[in-house]
Amino acid sequence: MINKLIGALLCLVMVSAATASVTFDQQGSVSEIVSQLKNASPDAEVLPLPGNPKAAASWTVMVYVNAKNNLESYGLKDVNEMEMIGSTPDVNIVAELGRINGYATNDGDWKGSRRYLVQKDADLSKITSPVLMEILKSDMGKWENLVEFVKWSQEKFPARNYALIVWNHGSGWNKSGEPEGKGISYDDETHNHITTQQLAQALEATGKIGILSMDACLMQMMEVAYEARTGAEYIVASEETEPGDGYTYNTFLGPLVAKPAMGAAELSKVMVDAYTDHYQQINQGATQSSVNTASLEKLASLTDAWTAAVMATGNTAAAVAARTKAQAFYYSSNKDLYHFVKLVNDATADAAVKARGAELMEFIKGSVVYHNRVTGSKYANASGLAIYLPGYYTAAYDGLAWAKDSNWDDFMKWIK
Repeated sequence: MINKLIGALLCLVMVSAATASVTFDQQGSVSEIVSQLKNASPDAEVLPLPGNPKAAASWTVMVYVNAKNNLESYGLKDVNEMEMIGSTPDVNIVAELGRINGYATNDGDWKGSRRYLVQKDADLSKITSPVLMEILKSDMGKWENLVEFVKWSQEKFPARNYALIVWNHGSGWNKSGEPEGKGISYDDETHNHITTQQLAQALEATGKIGILSMDACLMQMMEVAYEARTGAEYIVASEETEPGDGYTYNTFLGPLVAKPAMGAAELSKVMVDAYTDHYQQINQGATQSSVNTASLEKLASLTDAWTAAVMATGNTAAAVAARTKAQAFYYSSNKDLYHFVKLVNDATADAAVKARGAELMEFIKGSVVYHNRVTGSKYANASGLAIYLPGYYTAAYDGLAWAKDSNWDDFMKWIK
């Protein structure tokens, strides 16, 4: 059904050669092919762009820029940052950019969504990359649309490694008492967004990728990472809200283009450093980390062992005090997991709690959080992974994979 809907809505941009359509299965560098697209006659249309596994790049970076909200001007800016680097034969940079009425009016003030193979240019005020597809009535808040974008990118620009960046507002797990109020990729035109569970559905539908990155607020949470753990090797995101400027795309794409052979772990570190370096240079507080998803199921068992030991003491006062003092973020119910465990452990004399807590903390820093950076003194205790720890419990939490597979929900009920 989604294919029929997409087929009805997509309008292919009309460019191509005078006597034949240009397709991306032909020989030549990316720049040569794009040159043919730009110089083509306006009377023919671009055919579907079949992938050529023989010419597969090292990386395809897919950026889902849902700027259909008050972040529209930043979306335009970020695609221009991508153009500062541009695609190469080894690195494909593919973006879907969505726009809406009421905010930015520059660069043609078009509406809907456009898909680009990002090409290098020096014009920071105008997107000059070729438009490969235009979606006149897009819904970037539907997880099915995200799936279609990823599959399209993988088909047209195959690579040995894939990174997906979901760009938009984000709320981690906790935004309101209702599950429909939590997630990422809010489309203010359709009023849809992608929930935590739908993000996992999208990754299941597209197949496992190297990196899932979320250029959005508050997304580096245990609840989100655990839900998406089978869909990506590494998750790059922020425990805290992100400044409106978000990622600086040129500063992480530049190193990738210079060293396309890097693996997912190394690229995730580059992304974390590029982001944090930028905000450190302008003296603005920020957090960013890379989480190794292969470690999350063991993390669940170690967390269960520790919470069981804590509950066995019957000392709720120590846990409540640690919850109050633990590193918090925009939502006070979002606490840094490592810091919370440390505070509980520091306050107890129970040998079992101390042993289980020490093992848990070592695992978080040694295996779960692959790379963590913060800037700003108020984030001194941000260790790379937040968790939901409110003063009340909401039944909506029960629907998460983390709540089903761990005893954290029981621990939250006990601690209150």
